Amino acid sequence: MIPCPGINAGAKEYGNIIKGGLKKLVVLTGAGVSAESGLATFRDAGGLWEGYRIEEVATPEAWHRNPEMVLEFYNQRRKAALKAEPNEAHRILAELEKQFKVTIITQNVDDLHERAGSSHVVHLHGKLFESRSTLDPSLVYPIQGWELKLGDRCERGSQLRPNIVWFGEMVPMMDTAVDIVSQSDLFLVVGTSLVVYPAAGLVDYVPNGVPKYIVDPRIPEGRSGPDTYFIPEKATVGMRMFREKVG
Repeated sequence: MIPCPGINAGAKEYGNIIKGGLKKLVVLTGAGVSAESGLATFRDAGGLWEGYRIEEVATPEAWHRNPEMVLEFYNQRRKAALKAEPNEAHRILAELEKQFKVTIITQNVDDLHERAGSSHVVHLHGKLFESRSTLDPSLVYPIQGWELKLGDRCERGSQLRPNIVWFGEMVPMMDTAVDIVSQSDLFLVVGTSLVVYPAAGLVDYVPNGVPKYIVDPRIPEGRSGPDTYFIPEKATVGMRMFREKVG
């Protein structure tokens, strides 16, 4: 673990917080958690899918230009997610509910946190296994299996699209996430190098004096501080180390 300046004082203070009855652990997770379950991390793969840049298949413009290609992109992601299993990082996060009130705010659209047993998961970027109406965004439907096709329509007759927040769209759950983070007693980042906004900005809403742990092989720049601790490991290894710290 690579500490920021003042780790000894911070570690002692952190221990006192736990003994004093730490309650709310808020966790921000990213693609690095799902990657260890075999799901593609497109940022690390050059942002490409089948020769297309992700922006070409994950924007409102892409949907209007070629909805069939967008549907196929998410169909393939769904097929992969159905084959994937939660990994040790997912399971440790679920087990931490025995010690803390855990809320996971995830940038991931898969359901691996839920399948691992986590009870409170906020999906910032939508849910892979849901569709929604292109006419009325409040009409949301579960997707059974992996396929969503052209001609699949909502009850009002409009084409269904993936219930995903695309590049260039507002993030509806952002205000909810900010409220959750602002009430945290301990903040943990796992599997994201904090370069994707607005999610990366959630760190700025952690209350002063609340310890922040960042688990990711890439240490983000400009995030050092007296209450910030880095664990430069992949999600599974880093979560083992974090569990030992709070165990």
